[in-house]
Amino acid sequence: MSKEACCHGPGYATPLDALKNGPRETLLYTVTIQPNLDEPHGDYLSTIDVDPDSPTYSQVVHRTFTNRKGNELHHSGWNACSSCYYVDKNAKSVPKRNRLILPALNSDFIYVLDVATDPRKPEIVKVIDGEVLKKHNVTAPHTTHCLANGNIMISVMGDAEGYAKGDFILFDSEFNCVGTWTKGGRKALCGYDFWYQPYYDVMVSTEWGAPNKFRRGWKNEDLEDMTQYGCRLNFYKWSTQTLYQTVDLGVEGTTPLEVRFLHDPKRPDGYVGCALYAKVFYFKKRADSDEFDVKKVIDIPNKLVDTGSGVASEMGGMISDIIISLDDRFLYVNCWMHGDVRQYDITIPDQPKLVSRVWLGGAICSDLPNVIVKEDKELTERPPPCIIKGRRLEGGPQMMQLSLDGKRLYVSSSLYSPWDKQFYPKMASKGGHVVLIDVDMVNGGMTLNKDFLVDFGKEPYGPSLPHEMRYPGGDCTSDIWLAKDS
Repeated sequence: MSKEACCHGPGYATPLDALKNGPRETLLYTVTIQPNLDEPHGDYLSTIDVDPDSPTYSQVVHRTFTNRKGNELHHSGWNACSSCYYVDKNAKSVPKRNRLILPALNSDFIYVLDVATDPRKPEIVKVIDGEVLKKHNVTAPHTTHCLANGNIMISVMGDAEGYAKGDFILFDSEFNCVGTWTKGGRKALCGYDFWYQPYYDVMVSTEWGAPNKFRRGWKNEDLEDMTQYGCRLNFYKWSTQTLYQTVDLGVEGTTPLEVRFLHDPKRPDGYVGCALYAKVFYFKKRADSDEFDVKKVIDIPNKLVDTGSGVASEMGGMISDIIISLDDRFLYVNCWMHGDVRQYDITIPDQPKLVSRVWLGGAICSDLPNVIVKEDKELTERPPPCIIKGRRLEGGPQMMQLSLDGKRLYVSSSLYSPWDKQFYPKMASKGGHVVLIDVDMVNGGMTLNKDFLVDFGKEPYGPSLPHEMRYPGGDCTSDIWLAKDS
């Protein structure tokens, strides 16, 4: 191996390099949940063929089963990404993006998959027992990011008893547990997602809630104790691993979930989607300090809906995912309850402009007989159901994954199986789906691709629920870049 080769790791030198020179995706790794808790094969990773020239296009071509009940796989992450691109020229080896990590929200297990030997057929090569986390008094692992030093960092949401706890657990490159990450006496009340920006020596994390609450489904009374449910952004000093600023987003900011810095490694700003009441907040580092200013920039109004009880109540949009194109031009926002995916132009980042919207089901479709929309501040009529290849889509748009070139947006339907069963019982019983939206990257705009449908209603061991998606070569929601002079 040449000395020059040793200064490059996996991925791409810059976000624009990935956008312009990254290959078109041909495989889509999709975390898939088995809602039947008695089925012994359990949750699995689906490998979906997304090569339009392939005879198995839009089909599941392989399933990597955990063979354990009750895992609730949720999100996934890589052992290496573009933050490992620039390494010491004297390094003896170059990091490889060859392991996909699958944490389980309910069992606290972590599965490590080899995706390099045969990318179409990933294989589990290591299983980390949930007791490993409990020994460090953490549970409910969620977001996985690789670090430039070779370690893997996973956010957690609970302590060993299932009460809320915002922290992170570290593993080395061989997946041996190193311990928890946060130092100092100050800890976040709750945990969920995180993103770091090394150039500014900062990391930001978000909050869902206590595992012993969200695991049993949604209850309105859970918000009576906001130490056990999230409404805050937490900013850490990356070099010292210490929490230095917490921003309370208030009631409108309840359940801040997915958080993203802009991809440009020299941008000190980003967005967080707050699920329950469908608000997006923009955060930006102050020029004269390490503190961040935060303001609401997208406000999707509740709808007043009677779902058959005879009493109308407020229905929030439930933003459960956001994604930013690699050129930092477009922000995509889902509304799992209302049923739409939105594209915003963020050329002026603190003034997002709605460009396009696509409807993918939801809880207010016009064919739902027991639903009456009493007040809608955005629509004059209810959206029709979404039907692709003769199948009515149950549920709403959930996780999203954007192609590197920004031209294709894949959307799955499952949020979290206990919540799926509560809010969309038909999807939980009939199975979920993955669909494709074609994106106009020049003028903005989105169009549902009616030729693409992955139907999880006919899986080998019964209907299942697709959640998060990734490509073998990295994607818009996992890669973090280092500035060349950082």
